Amino acid sequence: MQSAPYTVSSLNREIRNLVESSFRSIWVTGEISNLARPSSGHMYFSLKEESSVIRCAWFRNRQLRSTAQPEDGMQVTVRAQVSFYEARGELQLIVEYMEEAGEGLLRRQFEELKKKLDSEGLFSQDRKQSLPEIPGCIGLVTSPTGAAVRDILTTINRRFPTARVVLYPVQVQGERAESEVCQAIEHLGSRQDLDVVIVARGGGSLEDLQAFNMESVARAISTCPLPVVTGIGHETDFTIADFVADRRAATPTAAAELVAPDTRNMIQ
Repeated sequence: MQSAPYTVSSLNREIRNLVESSFRSIWVTGEISNLARPSSGHMYFSLKEESSVIRCAWFRNRQLRSTAQPEDGMQVTVRAQVSFYEARGELQLIVEYMEEAGEGLLRRQFEELKKKLDSEGLFSQDRKQSLPEIPGCIGLVTSPTGAAVRDILTTINRRFPTARVVLYPVQVQGERAESEVCQAIEHLGSRQDLDVVIVARGGGSLEDLQAFNMESVARAISTCPLPVVTGIGHETDFTIADFVADRRAATPTAAAELVAPDTRNMIQ
C-alpha cells in the first residue's frame, strides 16, 4: 500500500517514465487540427479521428526529413515517439517524420519493396525470359468482367485468332486479390500447354493497384517458369509486378499486342 501521497510532479514523472519505456517509435494516422506555427519554427498540432485526439509536437530540426506540408484537415501518417509532458500532465507525440496518409503510406511501402527486390536481382535483365514468337496458348490472369479482359481477347482474336486463351479469373483489387493473383500465376505456370502468361487489369489509383505491388505477387512472377507480360493500369502506372515481369506493357491492350503476333504481317 502506498505510504505517502504522490506530489503532482512525482506522479507525472513516473507516468512519463512508464509511457516512454513502453513505446518505441510508432506510426500513427489521423487528421491534423489546431495547427500552430510559432516563430521558433516548431509545429504544434493535434491528430484526431472521430472519437479521439492526441497532441503532437514536430520540432524544426526534424522537419527537414519530410516533404509534407501540413495543413488543418489533412490526413497524415507520422512516425513519432510517445511522450508525456510533465509540466501540463499531457500525453503527446514527438513527431520524427510525416507523410500524407493513404497514398503517401502506400508510396513509401512501394519504394521500400522496390529497393529490396532490386537488391536481390529480381529486376535484372539477365533473368528475364524471351517471349515466344508464335504462341499456341496464352494464359490470362485478370478479372472476368470489365474492359481489360474484353480488350485483351478482342486484340488477340484480331491479331492472331488461332491462339487459344486460358482465362484464370481473379479479383484484381480488394482483400482476396493478392492471394488469387498468386494462385493464378502459380497454376498457369505449372501447365504444360501454355507458352506465355499475361497479368492485367485496368487503371486505378495506387490503392486500387495495390495487389500488384505486393511482395508475394512479385515473387510468384519471378518464379514462374513461363514468360510473364504485365499490362496493369494506364501508361503512367508502374507497379512492382511490372518491374519483375519479363515484359511490361503500358496497357492491357498493349500486353495483348506484345504477345500475339499480327497474322496479316506474317502473311505479307
